[in-house]
Order: sequence, then structure tokens, then C-alpha cells
Amino acid sequence: MTLRLAVLGDSIAHGVGAQHTSHTLAARLRERLVASGLSTESRVFARSGARSSDLARQVRRALPWRPDLALVVVGANDLSHSVPPRIAAQALRDAVRTLRRAGAEVVSAPAPDLSVVPHVPPQMRGALREAGGRLRRAQVEAVLDEGGRVADPEAQTSALFGEDGSLFSPDLFHPSSAGYAVIAEALAPVVLDAAISAARSDAPARTPPGC
Repeated sequence: MTLRLAVLGDSIAHGVGAQHTSHTLAARLRERLVASGLSTESRVFARSGARSSDLARQVRRALPWRPDLALVVVGANDLSHSVPPRIAAQALRDAVRTLRRAGAEVVSAPAPDLSVVPHVPPQMRGALREAGGRLRRAQVEAVLDEGGRVADPEAQTSALFGEDGSLFSPDLFHPSSAGYAVIAEALAPVVLDAAISAARSDAPARTPPGC
């Protein structure tokens, strides 16, 4: 079988800031899956600027493609637009539920810690860190409740961005190609586990009778 990987969410899911499409999360994770012996194709349904409320539209676009695995990266724009965690997490919950009912394994990468963004004033960092933590906790609960998986639930990659400015693109907000490599490395183990589960669940349906 060829595994179908759908990538949904915001500008990070889309790859804004990467110097080449091969440096994006979709490309890097597809490469990792192929290297692990899983024939994989990917499609990106994410949109720059998307909030959790935009996931429903992305899911509707993705479902006709019949994804086996969906990666959802969302939360940064909910934070920057002060969307209440309960509202954002419910939209994520709905998206995960719909994808799971359609038979897809789901991996979610919750909101980053925006306090590490270089242009954030020092006096705002504490409040942003707390807001990010509240949203991540709500997101993790929502995803796990619906049978999805969570990668980097504590936003540990954000700490790496705070220590190394080269992980940011020139706009000092989105990841650079090096930053996407760091994020992909954090997501890869969970994505691989989900991909293996998807491949196993699909195998009987694709195995000819008598084989």
C-alpha cells in the first residue's frame, strides 16, 4: 500500500519560512516514512494564518483524498488572536473526531510557546508562556479523548528555538529550514508509530483472498 499523509493546520504545517519545499514538515516526514519502509505520498491542506476554527474546512477538503494519516499543526494563530482555549480546543476536537471516524490515524502538534519569538517584548513573555500552556493542555485533552496522538505536548522544541536564533526564518516568527528540521525530528517518532498502525489496519483490506 501507499500511505496517504494529509497535513492540516497553519503556516507551520504549510511550510512558511522554509527555503525549499523539500525542507517542509510534509516533505521531511514523508522522507522519514519512506526511509522506514513505508511507501508514502503527502498532500498539504494547511493554510497560512489558519486558526483551529479553520480546521473544519481543511478536513472537508482532505476527506475525499481518503488519508490514512493526518498531521494537524495548529494553535499559534489562536494564541496571537486571543482565542479562548476552550473554543480552540473544541474545534480541534471536532476535526480529530471527524478524521478518526473516516478511518485516519491522527497526530497533533499543539501550540508552540510564542514567548521565545525574538520580537516579543520581555514584559509579555510570561503571559504568553502561560497562555500557551493553557491552550496546549486543552488541546492535548481534546486530541487524546478522540483517539488521536500528541507529539511534543510540552512544546520542548520551542525551548530550542529560544536558544538558537538560526531556527527562525528572516521574519523572526516562522521556522527556517533548520527550524523545520528540528520540528520534524520531534514529530517523527509519533508520526511513524501512527503510520505503522495505519498500515497494519489497512493491510487486510488490501490483501487478496487466499494470500
